[in-house]
Amino acid sequence: MVNSMNAKKYFISLFLLCSFWGVCYGFQGNDTLCCRIYFPVNRSTLDLSYRNNGPRLDSLLCVIRSLRENAELRRISLCSSSSPEGNTSLNRILSDQRGAALRFYIQEHLFLPDSMFVLSSLGQNWEGLYSLVEKSDMPYREEVLHILRRIIYERTDSDFYKRQLMDLCGGRAWHYMQELFFPELRNSSVIECKFAPIIMKDISTGESVERQKADTVIVRDTIGMVIILRDTVSVPSVSASNTSRPFCMALKTNLLYDVILVPNIGLEFYLGKGWSVGGNWMYAWWDNDRRHRYWRVYGGEVDIRKYLGRSVACKPLTGHHIGFYGQVLTYDFEMGGHGYIGGRPGGSLWEKANYGVGIEYGYSLPVGKRLNLDFSLGLGYLGGTYYEYLPVGEHYVWKETRQRHWFGPTKAEISLVWFLGRGNNCDRKGGIK
Repeated sequence: MVNSMNAKKYFISLFLLCSFWGVCYGFQGNDTLCCRIYFPVNRSTLDLSYRNNGPRLDSLLCVIRSLRENAELRRISLCSSSSPEGNTSLNRILSDQRGAALRFYIQEHLFLPDSMFVLSSLGQNWEGLYSLVEKSDMPYREEVLHILRRIIYERTDSDFYKRQLMDLCGGRAWHYMQELFFPELRNSSVIECKFAPIIMKDISTGESVERQKADTVIVRDTIGMVIILRDTVSVPSVSASNTSRPFCMALKTNLLYDVILVPNIGLEFYLGKGWSVGGNWMYAWWDNDRRHRYWRVYGGEVDIRKYLGRSVACKPLTGHHIGFYGQVLTYDFEMGGHGYIGGRPGGSLWEKANYGVGIEYGYSLPVGKRLNLDFSLGLGYLGGTYYEYLPVGEHYVWKETRQRHWFGPTKAEISLVWFLGRGNNCDRKGGIK
């Protein structure tokens, strides 16, 4: 009987000890609090329906509320990042905005001040990409790791090495990472929740005692693994990548003009944030006097464009665009017995030019690493003086003078675009982030 009672006491004691240990164990951070929120490509707005973000955030808030019943929340540390496609400075901004979006959501639901949060923005998460590649069996793995090590340890010109990654083996390694790894890098994570003990007065003794021992709850969130630790650890600071704006310009020719034997050339300069300014010039002078055929035209155009959508984030001067343009030109066309001259004969360009203004819409389609095809159509006004004449023998007889006031299509373009400069040579599958 005694042995039976001793055994029962032993099991009761063991049960209570295990129960107490389980409570302490859970409170001290050994339960997983990992909360990594993902973002769609080129987006920083928190979408609860995207990749199960909503349930993860609900679980995080539930655990924090539970812990706050017995401890004081002191600090929440967040870390955010972006994938490496596109412009480096834009990716830095995108990373910052993703961290701010997660902070705002937690603040709104837990009623916390700004001072409670510590934000770390990695920008382009090269370290995370290295970890994913290292644990994979992707094609050209060693070559990719070699380039990533240069980016991580040198940190001098990440755009230069990024182009090497994009060009590696015809872009196959880049496209593999873009499909499988890059979505994991577009995130914002909770990496630390720090609590402090709540001090209470013992009524019987008047001494200060801890209501319950509190400890720092830390979640070290890394790509590919989650390690739960008890002791406070600092978030390593990551120096910013080179955020200098890449120089980008395009040299182009309108193939429609080339087909009708009007040589032309144009330049377009990227200003940033989707804006560009450009201009072009055309010149042709062909004649066959014996058959009364004359073909002369020259003039130019300046335009301002705004590129829209996701494509421009990866490759400037790419994708849908709208713009305004101004034109000046003069011409002399004679086709078998009847001729037209735009502008005053014999005057300077400004005296004999016709003028036009309009708005345009177009789409610039990547067809190579440094080549695009740009399709554009412009509607607007074309006005000015023009003259009709008749060729009689070896002379040209004036017929009448007219004023042109044309509203309608004033521009058509299928241009071959060749890119020059840094940071704008991703190929047509380069995508955008």
